[in-house]
Amino acid sequence: MIDFRSDTVTQPCIAMREVMHNAPLGDDVYGDDPSINALEQFAAKRHDFASALFCSSGTQANLLALMAHCERGDEYICGQRAHNYQFEGGGAAVLGSIQPQPIENEKDGSLCLSKVKAAIKADDFHFAKTKLVSLENTIGGQVLSLDYLKSARDFVDEHQLSLHLDGARVYNAAIKLRVDIREITQHFDSVSICLSKGLGAPVGSILLGNEALITKARRWRKVLGGGMRQAGMLAAAGQYALEHNTKRLSDDHNNAQYLATQLNTLCGFHVEPDSVETNIVYATVDNEIDLVAISQRLATQNILFSPGVPLRLVTHLGITKESIDTFIQTLAAEI
Repeated sequence: MIDFRSDTVTQPCIAMREVMHNAPLGDDVYGDDPSINALEQFAAKRHDFASALFCSSGTQANLLALMAHCERGDEYICGQRAHNYQFEGGGAAVLGSIQPQPIENEKDGSLCLSKVKAAIKADDFHFAKTKLVSLENTIGGQVLSLDYLKSARDFVDEHQLSLHLDGARVYNAAIKLRVDIREITQHFDSVSICLSKGLGAPVGSILLGNEALITKARRWRKVLGGGMRQAGMLAAAGQYALEHNTKRLSDDHNNAQYLATQLNTLCGFHVEPDSVETNIVYATVDNEIDLVAISQRLATQNILFSPGVPLRLVTHLGITKESIDTFIQTLAAEI
């Protein structure tokens, strides 16, 4: 199967499966699953945080962070393109009674701090109380600069706010910037990191923060039905992913560049030069090309992609240069 729909479709490798098979187990609700404890301790130390919490998904990790930072009637500021605003079911509002205040993302994916300042509510009981700014890195495959992250940290400190990072693909950002992950995470009060995208674990995300925040998030995880029992096999896969699958993300970035170049050889397809920063490719496609019909025909040949405007294709550890060549050749025969 050649699957460009997302880097969430990755499969655990044989070595990861062996680690999962041999993982010692306990009961995480009682706090005695050794594999989950090991992952949380490893992740906290690796990213220079005091504590960590293993979560079932990135959506859960982001929601727990919002609920740990904010109370009922508070608000967080984020981008219009933010995953925790657009694609997580409105969980902050529905389950946390937290008001999102979205503002338009800049072209590079950042939030204009002047616009953020204008969105902060006055200390007046007519308004929700602004408590948190939430950034995303990478966002749509784009990487936020280290200078911007420092400016964002200085900004929230000045305005007595907290700063959360939806870091589902933050390791892609670190690889692109050629820095250690802590050069990014040091600027945030909390960070969520997805283990089941390009890092290749089957399930899970990690939430990082100080001990008080993680203690609060752990309670909300239980309230929301996220208390896990013998989940050590999943945690062991997550730790394997962090230990072994971060540096290889550069392969995905290189393959995305190659994919973009090959798409530009096809009539009716165009990828903007220099638009591919990490592992996500966006292509504009001529209107007369029926991507829905083509996607259905290619699916019968075990090639999957999601038709959309623009066309979004994602590289990951299941995509090789050879599979890109196969995709391009098959696509060319359909247009």
